[in-house]
Amino acid sequence: MYYPRAISIMEKPKIKIKIGIPRGLLYHKYNVFWKSFFEGLGCDILVSPETNKEILENGTNLAIDESCLSIKIFLGHIAYLKGKADYIFVPHFVSVHKGERLCVKFWGIYDIAKNTFDDIKLVECTVDVDNFKPFFLGYFKMGWKFSKNPFKIIKSYFAAKKIEKENIENLERAQWETINSKKPETPSILVLSHPYTTYDGLLGKPITKFLKEQGVNVIYSDIADKESRHLAKNISTDVYWSYNKDLLGSLEYYKKYIDGVVFLMTFPCGPDSLVINLCQHKLNIPMTVLVLDELQGEAGIKTRLESFVDILKLRKNIKKPALPITSL
Repeated sequence: MYYPRAISIMEKPKIKIKIGIPRGLLYHKYNVFWKSFFEGLGCDILVSPETNKEILENGTNLAIDESCLSIKIFLGHIAYLKGKADYIFVPHFVSVHKGERLCVKFWGIYDIAKNTFDDIKLVECTVDVDNFKPFFLGYFKMGWKFSKNPFKIIKSYFAAKKIEKENIENLERAQWETINSKKPETPSILVLSHPYTTYDGLLGKPITKFLKEQGVNVIYSDIADKESRHLAKNISTDVYWSYNKDLLGSLEYYKKYIDGVVFLMTFPCGPDSLVINLCQHKLNIPMTVLVLDELQGEAGIKTRLESFVDILKLRKNIKKPALPITSL
């Protein structure tokens, strides 16, 4: 016999919410935590692909001309995720350390995205330590949107923090192994830049790959002991942008292990310009600065890097074949 009511009360399979995460800005710093946290809440994750020219072009068309390159790339990643996820995650970070601030692009990126894309659902996590909005509270409030079980949210948060800590420790261990195992004649270069530049598929990754092909030992500035940021005071006591303070602390932390510095900045970043000026005037370390924008040619960057590496090798007294003598 057919029972229509029996069918109507059958339990339907639960559909997972899909969270889209743009592969830009803070993704490269917090992606391990974010993925674990959302998965702990029972969500599916969709991360946009590595930055390519199409993503950059789309972001450039969406952004105002005064936006920095990192903002343009981030908007391009949001555009890629449009229509592919139920929600797109855009963090709203203002302050992550007491008495310090982040660059204003992190303050405003949620509002920029919200006003740029009026037909997508955004989800935010607000962190403002200076105004009593710590990490845990921000993630708990966001997690409440996807689970009404507070214990599940708390468990997901601390499980994600544990995974993040283990990942950071593994990266630090691998970096020190690289430093300690290098050959004496191999120059070591510190790539001094924010993670969203260093690990971007279109910006930093081609540069670090090229440096390694030139026989360089590459050290990453974002992989450093968390206490290293306090060393920034040796260069300046006035820098209050947290992530720029991290850069200065990392430079102090690694300076006795390196032969040179490649500073990567995206145009037109004001805080980075100040940090570059401080480093050039207060540190006696060979340094080259690459300002990246959407019009930058790859050939010019490689030429500058080749010249810089050659100089470092000469300083380490690496012998090169003598140039032929030509008659005048």
